[in-house]
Amino acid sequence: MSVRRAAAIAVCLVTVVGAAPPSRADPEPGPAPADAAPAGDQGRAPDGRVPSGPPATLTTPDGWTLTLASQDETQLPVAPLTTATSSREYVVGGTFIGALSGPEEARGVLEVGYDIGCGIDMSTSNGVSLTGTTGLTPTLGVTGPIAGLPTTVAPVISAPVGGAITVGLKPGLVNIVPLDKKEFKSNNPWVMVSNFRIKIDGCVGQSFIRSYAILTRQTDQSDVVLSYIGVTQAV
Repeated sequence: MSVRRAAAIAVCLVTVVGAAPPSRADPEPGPAPADAAPAGDQGRAPDGRVPSGPPATLTTPDGWTLTLASQDETQLPVAPLTTATSSREYVVGGTFIGALSGPEEARGVLEVGYDIGCGIDMSTSNGVSLTGTTGLTPTLGVTGPIAGLPTTVAPVISAPVGGAITVGLKPGLVNIVPLDKKEFKSNNPWVMVSNFRIKIDGCVGQSFIRSYAILTRQTDQSDVVLSYIGVTQAV
């Protein structure tokens, strides 16, 4: 009986790719604030007009009456110049009016701005990143058994590769955007904002916007601070 033997050397490269489950850079939005108007066209006219909040009124122990209100407010979400889904941009406007009545001519500061809330914050995290590992692992194998006995020993080299996509997210935050601080010496100060663009980055999920105004009455004896908060709009 003649036995034919063939010596073979097999080198196998095995690539193992570990795929991470798909990550969503835009997670499901959280619950809206209790006073938030519904998203979309509800609560906002096509030209961006939104309802104003109720006027704020305060009577002080030294005989002053302060009132702070707004009118003709507009808040229109627009596409950001970066076209990034993590950016938010708005065109806002409105007139914020203070009224002071007291024993002397009023003086103080009227501040106007906007609060923008983000459901998820990416601005202080690592954002979206791709991670991976690779290497070589040598092993030995046998081939060509005859009569139950191995006849060839072959080296096997494996190169495992693992990859993953990670999205760094943090709980939501509120961005305070002051627009103007008006020092006044008058009983009827006011600030008017028109077609002002506000942009923030690193915000994913649902966002919220509202106006605010702070009226500070100053005398040589005391300061009084009165705040107005606009209606929260969901975007």
